[in-house]
Amino acid sequence: MNVISSPLHLIERARSVIDISTLLSRNPRQGGFYPRDFDVDPHTGFFPPQPLPPLPRNFSIWEKALEEAPEVLCLAENESEEALAKRPLGEKWRKTVQSWPVLDTTRLRDNIRSLQKAHMVLAFLLHYYAHSIQKPSKDASILIPRSISVPLVAVSRELGIAPVLTFADTVLWNWEFVNPQESLSVNNIRYVNLLSGSETEQAFYVVSAAVELKGVEMLQIIEGFMNLPNTSELSAVTKIKDDLLRLKKIVDELTDIFQSVRETVDPTEFYWLCRPWWSGSESKPNSQPTWIFEDVPDYAKLDLSGPSAGQSTVMHALDVFLDIDHKLVHHHRQPAPSDNNKKADRGFMERMRRYMPGKHREYLTRVGAVPCSVRAVANLNPGLREPYNGAVDALKRLRDIHIRIACIYVVTKTNSTPPPQAGIVSCHGQGPEDGRARGTGGNQVSSLLKAGRDATNRAKLPAV
Repeated sequence: MNVISSPLHLIERARSVIDISTLLSRNPRQGGFYPRDFDVDPHTGFFPPQPLPPLPRNFSIWEKALEEAPEVLCLAENESEEALAKRPLGEKWRKTVQSWPVLDTTRLRDNIRSLQKAHMVLAFLLHYYAHSIQKPSKDASILIPRSISVPLVAVSRELGIAPVLTFADTVLWNWEFVNPQESLSVNNIRYVNLLSGSETEQAFYVVSAAVELKGVEMLQIIEGFMNLPNTSELSAVTKIKDDLLRLKKIVDELTDIFQSVRETVDPTEFYWLCRPWWSGSESKPNSQPTWIFEDVPDYAKLDLSGPSAGQSTVMHALDVFLDIDHKLVHHHRQPAPSDNNKKADRGFMERMRRYMPGKHREYLTRVGAVPCSVRAVANLNPGLREPYNGAVDALKRLRDIHIRIACIYVVTKTNSTPPPQAGIVSCHGQGPEDGRARGTGGNQVSSLLKAGRDATNRAKLPAV
């Protein structure tokens, strides 16, 4: 029997398709999602909107030492004439650092930007110190002086971040404007601290920044979804569909940015000049030195892997939003994980979160705690499956490209000959002992990236 809709029913149906902004203004969600609560700027995302200001004057010894470091320090394994000439200067620099008092960081607690600046400065000092020191033997540990270790751990606990150089230090907090009169953009950013002093390192940070800034558009989509009062209403479903189509285009643009790294970042310089500086204590093979943090209790429990692109919160946010299962807990997803997938480090992504600022980690937790994920919504709405799968396919393509890039910049370079400017007389023992290429975070690159790609593919929903 055909039922004729009443005028009141037609009115209610019309109301259900009003613009989402009107819907939100009439029915605001209790406990709404506000990215600013997580130190996420609406225009710059996980970047602070302005360069970090200088530290208060009584911390000037830290910043002065960081300015001096590139002039007097080289990698310990660098035996070029220039490096050998610098060694006495480097020894003097390290002795000066050892002689510093342990500065009280309590006064920095109320200013998140000062805490971030302190972490960035101290973390760079840590890596300069640890990687320039001449080791008495191959298996010797490196004592990090209390003047660095104690304040670094203190500010790290305030920020909820690992006490080591991180992605946030190198990419998010380590920049200045090219033109202070213009806003933050990939063309108006210059990186200040370069461990290797190379254009390759500068270019790598700029490409990373381009990913972060393009990712701001994804964060806006996530915010819109999180604040939808009712994801089952027609207007909400329409918005989700449009946003998923938009998200696919954004991820395709991210893939283009990933590929652009080959235009500006030299693979040989990247592997031999930059990566050794980024390496942390945990990311070294067991036979190489570990770092002992002087006057820090339980220092062996600290997260000290060093920076990795896997610490990019914006890429984690995309995974969380699309409900990508890196830990293989959703056993019903197809195709089933391969044996290599199962052997890969399933906890890598979660572990990398410990290297993010605490507020950014809280952002991911909040997005992941949404009662009904965008994947679940798409599963309930046949019209959303294709746009959802399109976004997932785009992310899979990005990860395919990432695998190729990792092969060029890491895997194929593992057994390569260092360039003359590296000053390495013998590269015996430079590669990982198990013969498998590892990232700066200590992970096995190929198996990890392939597992991430396959986990992404498994998120796709069955066609209707």
